[in-house]
Amino acid sequence: MAAEESGGLAQTAAVKLSEMGERTKQLGTAIQDPERQRRIILVIVCVALLLDNMLYMVIVPIVPDYLARLESESEQAHRVTGNSSSNSTQNENFDLQIGVLFASKAILQLIVNPLTGTFIDRVGYDIPLLIGLSIMFVSTCIFAFAENYATLFVARSLQGLGSAFADTSGIAMIADKFTEESERSRALGIALAFISFGSLAAPPFGGVLYEFAGKRVPFFVLACICLADGILCMTVLKPFSSRTRENMPVGTPIYKLMIDPYIAVVAGALTTCNIPLAFLEPTIANWMEETMDSSQWEIGLTWLPAFFPHILGVYLTVKLAAQYPHLQWFYGALGMVIIGASSCIVPACKNFEQLIIPLCGICFGIALVDTALLPTLAFLVDVRHVSVYGSVYAIADISYCVAYALGPIVAGKIVHDLGFVQLNLGMGLANVLYAPALLFLRNVCLMKPSHSERNMLLEEGATGLYDTIRMEERLRKKHGYSSSGNCVPIDENGTFAGQSKSFSEEETSEPEYI
Repeated sequence: MAAEESGGLAQTAAVKLSEMGERTKQLGTAIQDPERQRRIILVIVCVALLLDNMLYMVIVPIVPDYLARLESESEQAHRVTGNSSSNSTQNENFDLQIGVLFASKAILQLIVNPLTGTFIDRVGYDIPLLIGLSIMFVSTCIFAFAENYATLFVARSLQGLGSAFADTSGIAMIADKFTEESERSRALGIALAFISFGSLAAPPFGGVLYEFAGKRVPFFVLACICLADGILCMTVLKPFSSRTRENMPVGTPIYKLMIDPYIAVVAGALTTCNIPLAFLEPTIANWMEETMDSSQWEIGLTWLPAFFPHILGVYLTVKLAAQYPHLQWFYGALGMVIIGASSCIVPACKNFEQLIIPLCGICFGIALVDTALLPTLAFLVDVRHVSVYGSVYAIADISYCVAYALGPIVAGKIVHDLGFVQLNLGMGLANVLYAPALLFLRNVCLMKPSHSERNMLLEEGATGLYDTIRMEERLRKKHGYSSSGNCVPIDENGTFAGQSKSFSEEETSEPEYI
C-alpha cells in the first residue's frame, strides 16, 4: 500500500515537473519571438531610464538635509574643541558643495560619453546596458550607506558613469530595434515619458520615505528595482552569448558625427531647450520663498503638475509625426518658442497657482523638442552615415549633460549677480532665437515619408552583411514570410540574387540623397 502511494506521488511529481518544463519552454519561445522581444527590450530600457532619473532627483530632498545634519554635528564638535573658524568656512561653502555634488553626475557623464559612445558602437548595445545597470546598482548602494560628503560625491559620480553606459545604449537600442519612423517615434516617446515620470516623482518619493523610514530606504528600493532590471536584461538579451554584433558594420566615429551640421543643429537644440529646466531647478525654490513666501509643500510640488503636459506633448508629437513626418523640424521649433515664452513669464508670477502655468509650458515645449528631435538623430545617422546609434545618442546625452552640469553651478551665480528676472529672460530669448535654426533640418525631414530605413537610400544596394540582413527582413515582411522561413539567396557580393544593382533605377521619383 505504501509502495503504491509513493509511486503515485512520484508520478504526480513527474507530471508537474513536465508541466513546468513545458511552460518554461513556452516562455522561452515567447521571449524569442521578435515582436515580443522588442516590447520586453523597451520595458528594460524604460525601467533603466526611470531608475537613472529617479536616482538623479531622489537626492534633492534628502542630501541637503542630511548634509546639514552632518554640518550641525560637526559644528557641535568644533564648539567643544573651541575651533569656530573652520566651521564658519564650511557654512560659507555649503551651498557650493551642494551645487558641485548635484552637478558631478552630469560632469562625469559629459566627460565619459564620447568614450562610451565609441565603446557601444564597437561591442553593441546589450553589454553596455548591463554595465550601466551594474554601476547604477553599486552607486545606489553607496548612496544608502554613505555617511560623509566624500562618499556621497563618489556615489554621485559613479551614477554619472553608469548613466553614460545605460542611457546611451538604451536609447540607441530602441532606435536600432524600432526601424520604422512611426514605431521609433512611439517607442522613444514612451522612453521620454518614463524619464519625465522618474524626474518628477522622485522628489516626493524620496522625501516621504526619508521622513518616515530613514535615508537608506529610498535607495534600497531603487537598488532592488535596478537588480531586477539587470536580471531581466541578462535573461532576455543574453549579452555575453549574443553574436549579432558580428553582423553589424563599424559605426561612424563620434568626431565625424559631431561635425555633421544637421546633427550639430539637433544637439544645440537639445541643449538650449533643457537649459531653462536645468537652471530653474536649483534656483526656483529660493525665489519662491523670497517672493511668494511659499510653504515647503508648495516648493516640493512645484514641478509635479508639469508631468501631465509633458506626457500630453509626447503624445501629440508622436501622433503628429505619424501623420506628418516631414514636419518634425516644425514641432521642435514650436516647442522652443513655447519654452522661450514660458521662461519669460515665470518672473511675472505672483503666487503658486500662477507659477504652475509657465512651468507646465516649459515641460510641454521640452516634450515637443525631445520627441521630435531624438528620432531625427537616428534618421540622420540612417541617411548620412552608418546605422549604428551609440555615438549619435552619446552626442544627445552630452547635449543634456551640458545643461545639467552648468545648471547647479552657474545658475545661482547668475541669479546673485544679475537677478532671477534676467536669468529667465536670457533663457527665453535663447530658445526663441534658436528656433529658426531648425529650418536647416527641413530638407532632411522631407525624405521621411518615403525613406524610413537606410537600405532604401543605398546607391549600390546592400553592400554589407548588416545591410543585407536588414533588407532580407524587410522583403520577408513584404511577402509575408516568417522570420524562420527560407532566406533570400545572396550572391558572393552580399546582394540578393536577381536584385538590380541600384535602387535609383527602380525609384527614380524619390528625393535626392543629401
